[in-house]
Amino acid sequence: MSSTGNDFQIITFYEFKHLSNLPDLKDGLKRIMSALSISGTIIIAEEGYNGSICGERHNIECVIPELEKVLETRLTYKSSFHAARALQRIKVRIKPEIVTLKERIEIEKGAGTHVKPRDWNQIISDPEVFILDTRNDYEYQVGTFRNAVNPKTEKFSDLPRFVAENLNPEKHRRVAMFCTGGIRCEKFLPFMKGLGFEEVYQLEGGILKYLEETPESESLWEGECFVFDERVTVDEDLQKGTAPDLSLANRAAPK
Repeated sequence: MSSTGNDFQIITFYEFKHLSNLPDLKDGLKRIMSALSISGTIIIAEEGYNGSICGERHNIECVIPELEKVLETRLTYKSSFHAARALQRIKVRIKPEIVTLKERIEIEKGAGTHVKPRDWNQIISDPEVFILDTRNDYEYQVGTFRNAVNPKTEKFSDLPRFVAENLNPEKHRRVAMFCTGGIRCEKFLPFMKGLGFEEVYQLEGGILKYLEETPESESLWEGECFVFDERVTVDEDLQKGTAPDLSLANRAAPK
């Protein structure tokens, strides 16, 4: 992916890990973002963090180690570039969940289910695999993987109902799921395991990492990818797309 002429870098990241002292953590994150002219949203909860931030490239380089210190982690992130600032405000929010499912889950049940982008095509090319797009309907409409099923949800917490009404562990023995950056699958796959679905896969790093690493000539992605910033969508080169904004929800926070 060429980033020539794109002065602003957008990175998205998340991690499920126990966080405490959330008010102090919120204040620390806001100070770091303000000091380095970083805009965007970071959601924190006792279960972890979820962020989408933007800044000039040298400031993003500087903010990553600062975030790692405060969050006591090594940040894993997806990166893209744009000619203008794609996120305008500084927001750090404390919420009950970093992505809202409203179900009790055990994250550790997802261990060993991640599929690297380079292996994803092989998984979803198997006709026996049920390919589940865990995103919302307006995201599916602008682009998805070939043969993926649209659950037609308005929000992530609607997905358990779709599974209860349409999937059966005895019939759907192999399920592959994906989302924009990986966080929804990280949470939903353990939920599926709890329902008795034994062979379930998730795309590591989500659509964004797949587009970053997969040559267009080999890609099974069709259309553009909805993103939660002022670009609205990105194309297969992770450049601003041309699809209209079909969202019915507030795009201020990463999903």
